[in-house]
Amino acid sequence: MAGRRRNRRGALTPPDDDERDDGRAVDAMDYQHLSTLLWREQELLDLLLFKAEEKQYLILTGKTRWLPRIAHEIEVVLDQLRTIELERAAGTEALAGQLGVGANPSLRQLAEAAPAPWNDLLNKHHEALLALVTELRTLSDANRELIEGGLAAISDALLQVRAGTSAGTYGATGRHEDATHRAVTLDGAL
Repeated sequence: MAGRRRNRRGALTPPDDDERDDGRAVDAMDYQHLSTLLWREQELLDLLLFKAEEKQYLILTGKTRWLPRIAHEIEVVLDQLRTIELERAAGTEALAGQLGVGANPSLRQLAEAAPAPWNDLLNKHHEALLALVTELRTLSDANRELIEGGLAAISDALLQVRAGTSAGTYGATGRHEDATHRAVTLDGAL
């Protein structure tokens, strides 16, 4: 019952701090701050996932004029993620020092050292972040393959044009360059 007091009515109040077995107190605000940063990181990863799906839609539909814009929007989200990562690293280090965990701990290591209910919450954050990152990797790989496939098709088409192969088109005289095929117009009234 260390850290607990009685209020005016004699009831026990919750402790102001979470306490470790060795008696050192860890401020609940540190856990709350880290949890808030982790929620924000999840929101940004979810937004990044949405932007990646938008990019895939643009690639699949051939609306390439919007690709630079979505690329910029993705960069903005990535910049926000970098900032939140730095804040999270600082918060994690501070909490790790208070818990006696080694330097630069993983979120899982921090969760193992944290008291209840924070250990469960940190584990849930870890699982959610892992799921989002896995989904992002899969979508990113799919988008990369789509772009590479499109670039390969463009490259093949350019090579055929440079090689001088006829694509079955008309020449400068207005006549079909390949004599084996010729355009015919049929009158539907016949």
